[in-house]
Amino acid sequence: MVKFVDGFASPPHIHNITYRGVVIAGGLHNDDPDAEPMWMPAGSYWTQPLGEVHITAARGDSVAYVEIQEGPYLVQPPSEAFDTGERPVNVDASNLVWLKASDTSWIEPTKTVIKSEPEITFLWGQPAADQVSGTLVKLPAGFTGKFITTASTFRVVVIRGHLSLGLDDKSENASLVPGSYFGSEGGATHEISADEETIVYVRTKGTYRVAAKE
Repeated sequence: MVKFVDGFASPPHIHNITYRGVVIAGGLHNDDPDAEPMWMPAGSYWTQPLGEVHITAARGDSVAYVEIQEGPYLVQPPSEAFDTGERPVNVDASNLVWLKASDTSWIEPTKTVIKSEPEITFLWGQPAADQVSGTLVKLPAGFTGKFITTASTFRVVVIRGHLSLGLDDKSENASLVPGSYFGSEGGATHEISADEETIVYVRTKGTYRVAAKE
């Protein structure tokens, strides 16, 4: 997690590795030094290729989940810039394309009609068995259900809202606010619920399904 104070603005710089980011709070701008500000709100997603000159700025106290491909993570001057052919991606939360059970097998269809259902958007990678990928899952207010996974790694970060997570051998659920994390390795079922609309980021090697309780 990275926190930015209101008004933060970095000088132009590069990184030695590619990273991805999801905005959790506030508004962030990450682009070429001469680009017009694009303030990405909570739920927005971006990637920053290694070697590409850019700046990062914050409007309001801001928080982001930053995922590093591999370490170490270094900040270097523009004079060391290089071009790998990869280009940055900035996706405002309002421009994400959400898929429902009728669009993807990653959301289990329900036997009965429900008012609202979970949705998923695929951000990066290859969403297939034994492949690494990143997704966002949107759970509607009042959702009760589970994540079902056989993935070798399954990692979840709460981006927006509030998630309740069932814990083995405990009568009380864990209460997860934005920035909270849980995960598993190998086959697992995670009982979850959300009183308000909630968005989580999921990084996984393999596949998973979201199933609503009927």
